[in-house]
Parts: sequence; C-alpha cells; structure tokens
Amino acid sequence: MTQRILVAVDDSRESLAAARTAARLAKDLQALVRIFIVVEDDGVGEEVERVSEPGSRERRRQAASNLLEYVRREVCAEGVSPSVVDVAQAAGNPFRQILEAARTWPADMIVMAVSDQRGVVSNYVGSVTEQVIEFADCPILVVPAPAPR
Repeated sequence: MTQRILVAVDDSRESLAAARTAARLAKDLQALVRIFIVVEDDGVGEEVERVSEPGSRERRRQAASNLLEYVRREVCAEGVSPSVVDVAQAAGNPFRQILEAARTWPADMIVMAVSDQRGVVSNYVGSVTEQVIEFADCPILVVPAPAPR
C-alpha cells in the first residue's frame, strides 16, 4: 500500500506537472507527501562563488525554498490536506540525494518528471530520472511532460 509519496522537483514545467499528478494520487490514496528538491553543490558552483558573488550558494538555497513553498501550495490546491504535506531540501548530487531521501523517509513511491534540465540521455527520461529508476528501492512514477498549449 502506498502511504508515503516522495515528489522530486526542480524548477521545470515538467516537474510541476509531476507534483500535481502526485497530489491527485496522494489525495486518492490518503498518502503523506514530501516535496523534495536538491540544490546541486559541485566544484563549478563553488568556484563561481569564489571568483564572483559571495552568497550565490545561499541565494540558490533560498530560491529552492521558495520553489518548495510554491509547489506545496499547488499540491494543496489539488485537494491534499496541508497537514500531510511537507517539504525537504538537500545539497549534493541530485540522483543520490533523491535515493537517500526515499530510503530515510521512507517513501513507498517516488514521483518525478520525465526529463531534467541537464539534458536528455534517452528519448524517454532525463539523466537524473534514469539513474533513480535504475537504483531505487521503491516504485517510480515518471510523469510525462504536459502537452504544449
């Protein structure tokens, strides 16, 4: 039985569609929802901060917090009680952090979008999604991109 749904998001349109799909599923199943985002911390980001603007890492984390709050409101607008929705943020490698969050929470299902912003490895899923599918211990619901308007 699915009682805990981890929704991995980023700032893409596809990700918001996945969150809305997860919300409808959570409402039907009366499941808990955790909206999760990863702020990628890498050597390039550290170097950019070192030579340019101090505080860029903190601004990225604040932007991620703002996005989490926006997605939380969208999930609740789909009819999910705010009492069963929480948000979490991590820094690091996205696919590793998503897998770790799913294990430690523990999630019964991960919901994520078809593609990510770093480019598509295959015609079907993005590189992060593909890695999560390969290594996850729970089912993954991959939500297709919304049709163009």
